[in-house]
Amino acid sequence: MKWTDSRDIAIELCDKFPDVDPKTVRFTDLHQWIMELDEFDDEPNRSNEKILEAVILCWMDEAD
Repeated sequence: MKWTDSRDIAIELCDKFPDVDPKTVRFTDLHQWIMELDEFDDEPNRSNEKILEAVILCWMDEAD
């Protein structure tokens, strides 16, 4: 997965952190959690606030 794979990242996070409310996650934690996903393979510095917001929105959608 790459940073642009917001939906796939969100699905993985939803599975890995089922009890976490994505609305309460700080971007610093989110960035770290994404970097630690087994399937994730992208450069850490390619992320930005817009990308992290997209992941959060997808995660919220998946959690519903």
